[in-house]
Amino acid sequence: MSSSKLPICVVALYNFVRFDDCASLREPLAQLCKDKGVRGTVLLAKEGINGTIAGSDQSIAAVLEHIRAMPGCAQIEVKFSRAKTMPFHRMKVRLKREIVTMGEPDIDPIEGVGHYVEPDQWNALINDPGTIVIDTRNDYEVATGTFTGAINPRTETFRDFPAWFRENREALLGQETPPKIAMFCTGGIRCEKSTAFLKAEGIEDVFHLKGGILKYLETVPAEQSVWEGECFVFDQRVTVGHGLVPGSYVQCHACRLPITPEDCASALYEEGVSCPACYHERSDDNRERYRERQRQEMLAQQRGEQHLGADMRERMEQNDG
Repeated sequence: MSSSKLPICVVALYNFVRFDDCASLREPLAQLCKDKGVRGTVLLAKEGINGTIAGSDQSIAAVLEHIRAMPGCAQIEVKFSRAKTMPFHRMKVRLKREIVTMGEPDIDPIEGVGHYVEPDQWNALINDPGTIVIDTRNDYEVATGTFTGAINPRTETFRDFPAWFRENREALLGQETPPKIAMFCTGGIRCEKSTAFLKAEGIEDVFHLKGGILKYLETVPAEQSVWEGECFVFDQRVTVGHGLVPGSYVQCHACRLPITPEDCASALYEEGVSCPACYHERSDDNRERYRERQRQEMLAQQRGEQHLGADMRERMEQNDG
């Protein structure tokens, strides 16, 4: 089935904007999503809104109309894709300190970010020998795919990025005129902060992929692409490929890492219990607990109910862009 025929509309969205009272925005948005049968996660903070939601085309249209009517959100960044089944278990609208956590309180993407680069101009930029290309995502995301020649900082969380850059700045930039730096992430939101961070560190020639990897995979033809692999997404699809078609990875529910079909064929893989990446890091007691959790989830699924374990896993699946 082509992606255009898949029944569920999935929307990733974010907008850096100053909300004077983001708490007052929470309940009306949460109630509308509930009424329309929309699921996913939306984060609200003083610096803006970030989330991924899914539902029918009509329901998503109604929720987007509501969001675009919120203060400063008329031009919110939105990326559409499709899914065969609902990729989220429930709907959550949460108040947070940051809509994507970097841990640098003085960084303000509203005041200044790097230069936006449209997807159709991205290849030319990163193929330039004078450009350093940095993948700002976490190591487990990079493992499923990245752009040719990109540097992987091997961070565990986005909060680790500032320390990584400061530790490696001299090796990256040298002592003379700094080269151009091009950065990218899943949907663009992390690069809003990472480019603002680099500018605060005194680097001006900073660029980032507008709309992120998702917009690139949606708009750049596969035959012209310099993307290798699949793109990790924070929902039950796990990864997507060119045209945003659902990918080939699944997620290990023990360690939450994406795993390949080959991993699933391993003797160390047991659904909901272990995979080759985590088998030797867990005890037999751990695996027995995971096995019982998996059994309870399957029973709940057969009854048409949601098990607590599935909800707890989903808390780790918020798209930070």
